[in-house]
Amino acid sequence: MNHSILFRTLLAAVGLGLLGTPARSATPRPPNIIFIMADDLGYGDIGPFGQRRIRTPNIDRMAREGTKFTNYYPGAAVCAPTRSCLMTGKHTGHTRVRNNHGMAGLSRVPLEVTEVTVATLLKRGGYSTAGIGKWGLGEKGTLGVPNKQGFDFWYGYLNQDLALDYYPEEIFRNEKEVALPGNAGGAKGSYSNDRFTEEGLKFIDEHRRVPFFLYLAYTIPHATLAAPADSMREYDGAFPDDPPLEGKVAVERPRQTYAAMVTRLDRYVGQVLERLRQHGLDQDTIVFFTSDNGPTNKGGVGEFFQSAGPLKGWKGQLWEGGIRAPMIVRWPGRVPAGRTESQAWAGWDFLPTAAELAQVEPPAGIDGISVLPVLLGGTLPPRDHLYWEVPSKDGLAQAVRMGDFKALRSKREAPIEVYDLARDPGETRNIAAEKPEIVERARGLFRTARTPSEHWPVAGD
Repeated sequence: MNHSILFRTLLAAVGLGLLGTPARSATPRPPNIIFIMADDLGYGDIGPFGQRRIRTPNIDRMAREGTKFTNYYPGAAVCAPTRSCLMTGKHTGHTRVRNNHGMAGLSRVPLEVTEVTVATLLKRGGYSTAGIGKWGLGEKGTLGVPNKQGFDFWYGYLNQDLALDYYPEEIFRNEKEVALPGNAGGAKGSYSNDRFTEEGLKFIDEHRRVPFFLYLAYTIPHATLAAPADSMREYDGAFPDDPPLEGKVAVERPRQTYAAMVTRLDRYVGQVLERLRQHGLDQDTIVFFTSDNGPTNKGGVGEFFQSAGPLKGWKGQLWEGGIRAPMIVRWPGRVPAGRTESQAWAGWDFLPTAAELAQVEPPAGIDGISVLPVLLGGTLPPRDHLYWEVPSKDGLAQAVRMGDFKALRSKREAPIEVYDLARDPGETRNIAAEKPEIVERARGLFRTARTPSEHWPVAGD
């Protein structure tokens, strides 16, 4: 039996009460889908993945009630391309947006109106759709704005650089900029991420009786550090040796501020889960929690908290610390509770997975596969490789994972390095000389797993 048929059979069994759930109808509605994505949160920044200095009680509970995935890759090493991979189901060798800034003509490359995004697909399946937080895939006046990419409702930043300000005077509600109360003239009355949560909870309230998709893309804990006073007080005295961070965005207590931001993010997760409970939607809703890329190490904060965990590298790099992120999935009664799963999957798998959840067909020509079988406690369908690239003025950095082996190079003319992630997740020992067959296979994939982009032209295309 194929996985789609298996899932439809499972849904029917649930609807008929055969799996211990009260029967509602012979044809149950598909589940609500909530995708929560933090900004620059590291693999090791939360309790379920080893953090001991920062409190994340709600995320800890989410992991106990769901499954923790230790080999999840958001899509890219930086912000905008990860979001493009998530929305389009294509990896960075094929997706429209491949880095934060274009290298030829457009600085901000928007999605095309012909793109089939997750939101477009779910709308076709009868879902109400909302995007809240950080977009980065289309500026005002372009066809890449969320409301033209399948979202019924949008609230947040369109420009990822402007998202560095947590107290903006204005923010977008759909395609119109609206004022944030108390922020005029540089005042700090409204912390934007608080508003994101308020809007998200309101969306759940208003759409609790119909299938909905809520994309909550928070902008914390980004390298720009700022937290409201009540969150700062939670860590008073916790880090007595907390040297000030100088520079463009000075911070008096960077370690305390970072911890406060992560714990405030955890508070938001708790509020979302509590609202689902209040409406009796726990078993009707699958919730994903992750980050958009690896952490930064600004002012040594990442090293202090061991934000990358056992992994090597930081945001912007193709080492595991730059492209791997924590992932927790919760769906009571469907996704196994308290489980840790090591099978590898990526952000571009979300679109076909959401399509299977919604019982709609995904578009052709994508790189992702539905990972619903592994979410439900089974195994992944066969997969040849995962691919990443970072085009820049310095060249084309590339990486590919084939099973447990990972190959990467910093530019096309650089030697290919090989690591066995099963034995060496910290990428400390280059075994390229011992694995010439892996080197050659990677060399071929570096040529064939991508198509050139007019917006990111690199030598050799």
